[in-house]
Amino acid sequence: MTRVATCACRQLTVTCEGEPHRVSVCYCLECQKRTGSAFGVQARFRRHEVTIEGRSTTFVRTGDEGCRIEFHFCPTCGSTVYYEAPYLEDAIAITVGSFADPSFPAPHVEVYVHRRHPWAEMPRLDAVRED
Repeated sequence: MTRVATCACRQLTVTCEGEPHRVSVCYCLECQKRTGSAFGVQARFRRHEVTIEGRSTTFVRTGDEGCRIEFHFCPTCGSTVYYEAPYLEDAIAITVGSFADPSFPAPHVEVYVHRRHPWAEMPRLDAVRED
């Protein structure tokens, strides 16, 4: 299976081979700010399954757990497409919306559930909740 994620202007492209090993919903306040939504949804792929083409600009922040996270976004349209962090080890997290694929596998993990908006319950999520 090959999946392609792109920014809005298609300048930054991430091609992923195989299936994601984790798809998660994050309700942390920083993901809410980053996405302009009540949550972020991301899929982790092993680094060797990912090919990145195009230019990206980075924004680095420290997460709630104290870990450094490097977000890569398109310098033209501003879309965040992927991020990297030491805790991901040999993985890259790709923003699920960048795939623009309604058939993409559903999330199976929720994080920072205590920061979820009360109305933002995932309807069909048989999830492992990490908090």
